[in-house]
Amino acid sequence: MTNNLEIAKINAAVDLLIESDVDLSNALGKDGLIKQLSKRILERALEAEMDNHLGYSRYDRSNIQNARNGGFQKNLVTDNGVIELNVPRDRNGDFEPVIVKKKQSRIDGLDQKIISLYAKGMSLSDIKTQIQELYGADISESLISKITDGVAEEVKTWQSRALEAIYGIVFFDCLVVKVRHEKRIINKAVYVALGIDLSGQKDILGLWISENEGAKFWLNNLTEMKNRGMSDMLIACTDNLAGMSEAISAVYPKCEHQLCIVHQIRNSLKYVSYKDRKELVADLKPIYQASTEAAAYTALETFDSKWSKHYPQIAKSWYNHWENLVLFLQYPESIRKIIYTTNAIESLNSQLRRVTKNKRVFPSDESVFKTLYLTINYITVKWTMPIQNWGEAMAHFLIKFEDRIHNNI
Repeated sequence: MTNNLEIAKINAAVDLLIESDVDLSNALGKDGLIKQLSKRILERALEAEMDNHLGYSRYDRSNIQNARNGGFQKNLVTDNGVIELNVPRDRNGDFEPVIVKKKQSRIDGLDQKIISLYAKGMSLSDIKTQIQELYGADISESLISKITDGVAEEVKTWQSRALEAIYGIVFFDCLVVKVRHEKRIINKAVYVALGIDLSGQKDILGLWISENEGAKFWLNNLTEMKNRGMSDMLIACTDNLAGMSEAISAVYPKCEHQLCIVHQIRNSLKYVSYKDRKELVADLKPIYQASTEAAAYTALETFDSKWSKHYPQIAKSWYNHWENLVLFLQYPESIRKIIYTTNAIESLNSQLRRVTKNKRVFPSDESVFKTLYLTINYITVKWTMPIQNWGEAMAHFLIKFEDRIHNNI
């Protein structure tokens, strides 16, 4: 702990520096005072460690056989650039410095900067260039890879961590990444599960990667979540993911499955002529903005009679998935948007996509997980407030799902 005398010395040194003729604009420069001061502090600390190791100071006499044996030069990468240190050594060769360890080439904090750059989607070569520009230090790509590899164990721990017993809503969505696989570059889907717990807080429950989805794929993922402690979810909101409905019914048979209206609208517009889009979208609105399911069905029939001659697949798709599309109409208008759109997870995915676009091609699945996990860490720090209107949604859930909620609290 810094005592009053040390503080007084520091203040005096700062005052002397300010009152001197030294150009303070260069203090933080490549070879500025801060860098020189760091060098002197570290070398003095190393000398003090050697004194402690030998049991006597440089100019004292001693009867023990071990003694100083000169020193060697070592480059240390710091926030202020590369510092060339003179590290003392002893005759017996058993001096183990603590402040700058034998094989240490970077000060604490630099690894975190490298990980931060990696989390932003920068490639190993880009990070190498950035470190060179910032600190004037040459760090190999293999070393950068080794530093980021330390995150792999964190990813495994995070992916297998315990979950809450019950979540009010769980959103599922995916983003596509390019991954190098057996000398080819292929597209893979990364699926993200975002849960809203009973207090309205968002929590990313897991990441899964696959070339194709299906009932078996989702059955495995949902079973994994159940094994991690999630015994129930009241509502699952998803795109029309292949095999998802069957998997939810098998693992969480009481869960209500709402298909995302936004995705349904996008899918409806896939093959619509540009000149018809505005009018067609306007005619879809009465369906999902209806006050009751009966009114919504009437609106769909009106849409069907007007547009099916030109675009028969649209109304057909709404009819085929009707039960899962209108589930949200059972709820008050103020909380419907929480349920029927995947806005929460799409906002998350848009941030993840910015990172994956920077990365361009991932060398492996593990690299995908490391990057997304680190990005998620930065994003979720800001998640401190419950989602909007959650209190009203929860009041409704407590009545509708009373037994399920109380059984899991």
